[in-house]
Amino acid sequence: MKHWIAFWNILLKDLRAYYLKPPNISWGLIFPLAWTGMFFIRSGSGLESTLSILPGVMAVSILFGTTSMLSVTVTFEKRNRSFDRLLLSPIPLWLLMLAKTSGAILFGILNAFVPVVMAALLTDLSAVNWSLVVPAVILISLASTFLGLFIAVSVSEVFEAQTFSNFFRFPMIFLCGLFMPVASLPVYLQPLSYLLPLTYGVDILHGAIRGQNHLAYPLSFGLIFLFCISLFLLSLRNIYRKWIL
Repeated sequence: MKHWIAFWNILLKDLRAYYLKPPNISWGLIFPLAWTGMFFIRSGSGLESTLSILPGVMAVSILFGTTSMLSVTVTFEKRNRSFDRLLLSPIPLWLLMLAKTSGAILFGILNAFVPVVMAALLTDLSAVNWSLVVPAVILISLASTFLGLFIAVSVSEVFEAQTFSNFFRFPMIFLCGLFMPVASLPVYLQPLSYLLPLTYGVDILHGAIRGQNHLAYPLSFGLIFLFCISLFLLSLRNIYRKWIL
């Protein structure tokens, strides 16, 4: 019980201290909101045009919101040595890092539904399969957050984390089927798309919203969950090697 009390206190502290920081406002909220507005205005108010871009803007909102959060909460605290005090706390490292990432996961889930609200003003979403959308959003938030954690524990400065994040984020916009099908990419780029976790989450969203998924749902859910576990374990390994040993 003490471990979970510590978990909750760490989460609340991050919520109060970091969510309104400029990097999170600009990259986590304003940027995805601007993307959403730009694509919705460009596509018009038709049902098919709105639904065709909704999965992509949801994924972009999650991706930028979660990775922006982790570049601040982890990198900033490590630079100021406040993270070192957390490492001395009597809770397992895996639980400590889950506490540090839970805020970003919640932030990503919240960001995902900003485009949904905007789309609901333009078209009818009654045909959307929410039983697939909700778990897909959660898994995309987990995968994006753990990707951000892996980046954050690999650098020492906030600006380095933001730069390193962009190295992954912007290619993923074009490679993961957000706004163009993976099948329409050059043949030599398609294998790279399937090495990125966002590809599988976006495919689920396309199926749930438009009925046009290309992979079986169990396969997509299983692979993105495997990416989540792998990224989290790799992050823990980096923390052990660089910050503890």
